[in-house]
Amino acid sequence: MTRVIIVRHGQSGYNTERRIQGRTDASTLTEKGRNDASKVGKALSNILFNAIYSSPLQRAKHTADIIHSELATHREQSAVLQVSDLLLEIDLPLWEALLSAEVKQKFAEDYRTWHQRPDELRMLLNDAQGTREHFPVLALYEQARQFWQEILSSHHQGETILIVGHNGINRALISTALSIPASRYHSIQQSNCGITVLNFAGGLGEPVQLESLNQTQHTGESLPSLRPDHQGIRLLLVRHGETDWNRQTRFQGQIDVPLNDNGRQQSQKAGEFLQEVAIDFAVSSSMLRPKETAEIILKHHPNINLELQNGLREISHGLWEGKLEAEIEQEFPGELQRWRLVPTQVQMPEGENLQQVWERSVAAWESIVQAALTNQLKTVLVVAHDATNKTLLCHILGLSLENFWNFRQGNGAVSVIDYPCGIDGLPVLQAMNITTHLGGGVLDKTAAGAL
Repeated sequence: MTRVIIVRHGQSGYNTERRIQGRTDASTLTEKGRNDASKVGKALSNILFNAIYSSPLQRAKHTADIIHSELATHREQSAVLQVSDLLLEIDLPLWEALLSAEVKQKFAEDYRTWHQRPDELRMLLNDAQGTREHFPVLALYEQARQFWQEILSSHHQGETILIVGHNGINRALISTALSIPASRYHSIQQSNCGITVLNFAGGLGEPVQLESLNQTQHTGESLPSLRPDHQGIRLLLVRHGETDWNRQTRFQGQIDVPLNDNGRQQSQKAGEFLQEVAIDFAVSSSMLRPKETAEIILKHHPNINLELQNGLREISHGLWEGKLEAEIEQEFPGELQRWRLVPTQVQMPEGENLQQVWERSVAAWESIVQAALTNQLKTVLVVAHDATNKTLLCHILGLSLENFWNFRQGNGAVSVIDYPCGIDGLPVLQAMNITTHLGGGVLDKTAAGAL
């Protein structure tokens, strides 16, 4: 496995002014940006990196230098900081250095396209090559693919790599790794000094897992902040705490296994992590383990009633339920391997397939979103299961169920999904699989467990 940790640069002067940066190199880190970069270095200090890559633009390079220096003070680091032009920020030459408000006013139609159909944004440029068409987002995705092809070559196989880039290129890197289309460029977010973890089995196009997205807890920000123009709702998607069957890697599916002591402790920690968040509405799968997780979290929110939804129940594994992997392999030879490689083609014996889980869980999710918007609620807690959550993440990012295994969901982990423009706008995955409150640091140390 090749582990890649991606960090966005610290806050810059242009960030605070809400000015378009693109590839202009005029903007430098603020004091907060420098301090947060140091916090990233401390948060990553127990990880040994084999290589560190940075964008050449000074806001990213300065961030990388601070992180590199911080890493070196905590442990012996052999990694040399390398600069790569393939980590340059998105190229928006006609907008650079303008305030977002100015771009919105001067380039109204293009700005609308940028937000609604980013892959179609086109700029006509006049340069030494004459007049040419430039598609900023499509060009950025091609640049990201080139970077992955270089970085994932055999000499980095099995290593741990740190990348320090920008909001745009980081999103393109994550999206190309996970096959998220360029039309969904705005569907994932990167905060200043946010940390994302990807695990690659091989090269681009081979299996990859998004372990976590946009962790900001090390900077003192529990959850990524809402955008100033946010008009919609935020959903906090939580996986239930651990059960004894999780620990034993026994398939539980729709067998109603309760939380174990560690699972209750994980739920308490998730509750403490979310205690300052103003939750308006809470929904859980009707099964015991998520219901108990939700009830423990809601001890900090005593006025919130918990609604139960059958549509959020775990996948029914049918005849696999109650069995260990070795037992399943013995009774159904080769099926576990198919479940790991081609999950959409597996029909659980006397149970469900992923399409059935998709239909009921997405229907439940959309009813929750609609109810929250109708009742003008701002923040909703949703507690469900591993397979259910992974299915919902595919839906949120416009991916097919072939991408089911691309997402990690630790017991007690929190993911953050915003609908900034309501039900008609695309959802934004602000953060995914936050587990820092469970004591493992940046990396997810929860038990992997069966579903």
